[in-house]
Amino acid sequence: MEKQVTRTSEMNWKPLIEEGVKTDGIYVKILCFDPAANRTTAFLLKFEAGASYPLHSHPAGEEIFVLEGEVRSGKDELKKGDYLYMPPGSTHSVFSKTGCILLFRVPEEVVILK
Repeated sequence: MEKQVTRTSEMNWKPLIEEGVKTDGIYVKILCFDPAANRTTAFLLKFEAGASYPLHSHPAGEEIFVLEGEVRSGKDELKKGDYLYMPPGSTHSVFSKTGCILLFRVPEEVVILK
């Protein structure tokens, strides 16, 4: 991958769309797309109040930094300025009662658990 600058203030939030996954009230700004892996590896997510993402696992782990608001990731309550590292194989769901904006780094696709 080559160096890139992403100006998020110049981007519009787009609805997060994942086939077969309920993502109502979740919006995305893509920061980094890896063409070799054909996937996004870093992105911002905005959760409206009451939005949630279902139970899923992370084969290669995950990093979350809370930029605004509050969110529950599994049993962890996170607030603005908090950072969460999830090791490979970890599972959790995500819910924001009040709304939030999160920075994610996800090295591999998540697996939705049903």
